[in-house]
Amino acid sequence: MPLDGRAGEMARSLSAALRRLDFDKDEVAALARAHELAMEPRVARLGDDHHPAFLHPGRTALILLHDVGKVDVTVLVLAALHESQDEELRLPPSAVEAALGAAAVTAISAIPRPGEERLVESLVALGPGSALAALAERLDHLRHLHLREDTIDSWADTHAEVLGAWLPFAQRVHPQLAKRYAHWARTFVKRI
Repeated sequence: MPLDGRAGEMARSLSAALRRLDFDKDEVAALARAHELAMEPRVARLGDDHHPAFLHPGRTALILLHDVGKVDVTVLVLAALHESQDEELRLPPSAVEAALGAAAVTAISAIPRPGEERLVESLVALGPGSALAALAERLDHLRHLHLREDTIDSWADTHAEVLGAWLPFAQRVHPQLAKRYAHWARTFVKRI
């Protein structure tokens, strides 16, 4: 499914960002395939390409590319495919396995989702690549939370969870991502 409109623009932005960081053509192609796969449920289920969740897979990869720099392309793929907030936008494991193999399904399922019991323990148990993917994916959702009327009732709980789990985890994993989480926490508290 070739992507067009805003999704196509995002695909081009991802490719350009990868080339600027000297990723090779196979790596560019790998992320392009993952991004296209992650966009399938969004194109099918979201009637508005300006919905805050529409460009989420690409934005998540761009967070890593801009804030972390050159990481293994498998981390970018994992970040683009992981969906922690909107169940209806998650890819079925069978689709991920058919496209990328069972290891990708295992890696995605190992990343905890917000609100899970034992969240801190699950985050700390992640390997370095999965940790970066989890932090970038969650950060993108947080950055767009104020645009989602369907989440207003949980804003205070989300903020508390960030302070108790996600921010301390980011501080352990990557200084720039930690700064981004701290900035979000400082500014978002004014909305609660």
